[in-house]
Amino acid sequence: MIKKLLIVFIALIAIQSKAQQGGGSPYSFYGIGSLKFKGSVENRSMGGMAVYKDSIHINFTNPATFGDENISTFRNESRPVKYTVGGSHSSSNLESNSSSDKSNTTSFDYLALSVPVGKLGFGFGLLPYSSVGYKLQTYTDFGGVENRYEGEGGLNKVFLSAGYQINKNLSFGVTADYNFGNIQNSTVLFAYNTEEQLLNYQSKETNRSDLSGLNWNLGLHYRGMISEKLEFQGSATYSPESDLTSKNERSISTITISSLSGAETIVNTIDIDLAANNLAETTLTLPAKYSIGGGLGEPRKWFAGVEYTLQETSNFNNPLYANSGTTFEDASKLSIGGFYIPEYNSFSSYWKRTVYRAGLRFENTGLNINNQSINEFGMSFGVGLPVGTPRTPFSNANIGVEFGKRGTTDANLVKENFVNVNISLSLNDWWFQKRKYN
Repeated sequence: MIKKLLIVFIALIAIQSKAQQGGGSPYSFYGIGSLKFKGSVENRSMGGMAVYKDSIHINFTNPATFGDENISTFRNESRPVKYTVGGSHSSSNLESNSSSDKSNTTSFDYLALSVPVGKLGFGFGLLPYSSVGYKLQTYTDFGGVENRYEGEGGLNKVFLSAGYQINKNLSFGVTADYNFGNIQNSTVLFAYNTEEQLLNYQSKETNRSDLSGLNWNLGLHYRGMISEKLEFQGSATYSPESDLTSKNERSISTITISSLSGAETIVNTIDIDLAANNLAETTLTLPAKYSIGGGLGEPRKWFAGVEYTLQETSNFNNPLYANSGTTFEDASKLSIGGFYIPEYNSFSSYWKRTVYRAGLRFENTGLNINNQSINEFGMSFGVGLPVGTPRTPFSNANIGVEFGKRGTTDANLVKENFVNVNISLSLNDWWFQKRKYN
């Protein structure tokens, strides 16, 4: 049954992700796009808080969580092999001082596998790092379109993690991320005659950047009982500054635009020699990132925690583009969240075995436009629904909903009110068993 669910889930995400190109945040115009949350639906349903570690869920944020001790349910011989897949749908209402619009995106979020080897654990998978999807227009004083901006693409990452349990309470881990992808954008400059009528021919600039590079993430995790029932968990991660190689192309086209459909027709195109200005291949800096957090709870019953993340995005630089009025400042995020399980081993009630999650997050995205910091707020709720079998008792389907807002209408900017619906399957199996013979 679980295998069938997994196949259906992947197929649905593969089909729906084609809609991702149709919309997105206008703030993905800047930098390498809108950064995606590196975490599971379980983490996201707790305000993005990723401090908690257990034996049945994969925690992408901290590689130290891959190392752990064997569990009694598996005769103290192993831990479950964990595999998970997730996706999301986002609906946004965009609002400025003069207009409003709507945007919908459906996307694949992650696919990962975790394999235990004694106190050592390995994990690998695929998840998006950033996304670009926008279509923006500016207008002249007389109401005509002045510029049209369009963009799509983003970065993905393949990760390989290893975590080791140093002692009963402390684990250490490291992740290697290979980032790859491309960003494509275009700008159409509309020209008018003295009578404010659109000319027959317009100019269009098209850019493409193919990006690739490696970065690292180091993590520590502590878990220990501080009383008979109360457990403390603490987490810290550090990602050092790293570089991405960007191979760039640029062209200028003369186009015509249909007055009926708005369709563009290319008349001629000239490729720009970026090498002459040392822009054919550039280096983008991925800023260093730090996080620290902790929380208290009763094992298999409840947990509440807080996590703070800082990223030195003020060091971000993209030599290919110079966005007027835009700067980058250090980004930060405060996540508060937790979960509650009424009775994890209840035989009489399915809903008593369900995990109930909730959280809040307050974020400065690191983007500053027209002297306005672009902030983000989210409030999330979620459930973990048991879908296991006697062989796979801990498998679950996770559903989360997040309500939030991003940006402001001040300084002629855009405010987004969004609803994110997230879904994942977190599955497990017992691969490694000691064979016993009578």
